[in-house]
Amino acid sequence: MSSAAAAAPNDVVPPRQPTAIATAVPGLALWCCPLRVEGAVRAQWAATLSPAERARADRFGTEALRSLYIAGRTTLRTLLAEALDASPAAVPLRRGSHGRPELDLPGRPLDFNVSHTREIAVIAILRHPPASTRVGVDVEHLERELGADRLARRYLTARERSHFDSLDDDARRRRFLRLWTCKEAMSKATGEGLRAPMGELDVELGKRPRLVAGPHPYSPDDWQLLTLELAGGYVTTLALWTGAPE
Repeated sequence: MSSAAAAAPNDVVPPRQPTAIATAVPGLALWCCPLRVEGAVRAQWAATLSPAERARADRFGTEALRSLYIAGRTTLRTLLAEALDASPAAVPLRRGSHGRPELDLPGRPLDFNVSHTREIAVIAILRHPPASTRVGVDVEHLERELGADRLARRYLTARERSHFDSLDDDARRRRFLRLWTCKEAMSKATGEGLRAPMGELDVELGKRPRLVAGPHPYSPDDWQLLTLELAGGYVTTLALWTGAPE
């Protein structure tokens, strides 16, 4: 991250070094980023953010949440700055379709997506994507406690439930989290988020997950899913959507 760090002011401490995650996807960089930050450094990082980003940070209800947001946004800006050969503060971010973050630049030099959980973020950056390609990413901790049975009734398909219901409690929780990262990553590629028809996205897990069925724009031929386990008990899924409107 040397070029991005060099572009930052000399008195600003750059974010902690993200860990690159190897994938076989051409043009894709995937990063696992720690988000812990000290108070004095946080103020320096906040100076690299836009007025809208600083205002959003101020709306978080606790110092811990504000720190995580500022660290995540500064890390994103630092990685994008390296890809664009710019300074972090100069990266032109905007809210695109459905509020999905994107670059305010002509020609789409890259597409990106971010997911946070606990004190890490996973950032996906796809350089020089075709006009119809978008990337989405989601990360969860496999020890996260949640009402898997209740959520499964709402968000899993009948086929997914047929296998899910045969598992013990802990296996059901973990399987739901793996399925959820797939569905959430796809919904973040489209920008629909929780508005996506999660309960109609039929995902088959295995050595490599795949979308079996779904309503428009979730046509299986337009989607590629890649799930990776990260150090510390995290699982992340990357979704590549090749059917986006150009």
